[in-house]
Amino acid sequence: MVTRAHFILFVADQARSTAFYASVLGAAPQLDVPGMTEFELPGGAVLGLMPVDGINRLLDLPHAVQAGGGPRSELYLMVDRPDEWFGRAVRAGGAAIEPPVLRDWGHVAGYALDPDGHLVAFASDAQEL
Repeated sequence: MVTRAHFILFVADQARSTAFYASVLGAAPQLDVPGMTEFELPGGAVLGLMPVDGINRLLDLPHAVQAGGGPRSELYLMVDRPDEWFGRAVRAGGAAIEPPVLRDWGHVAGYALDPDGHLVAFASDAQEL
């Protein structure tokens, strides 16, 4: 049985990414030490930010972590007002990809890139709007 989920993004600049996610999430990290920053997410999940050189030292996987070709992960956040969250991400330095619109799977979702190129979606159920 899974008791808790941690999602860890590998980042080029831990301080820059910490500032971005603190601004977007509207919360301070629960842990912020050299090598790891963690934010509590609803439902008991944790978003971790680890410098790329840290994971490279732990697992010797530079080819996997630094592979090119665009985003290789997506953080899909269910929120109350996707347009506000999307705007917050852009104001915090994220790159706008697509503003929130009704998607064919029933969510209103918008997409931005964080400073490291990870795709971040802000979504809500269409019927909640």
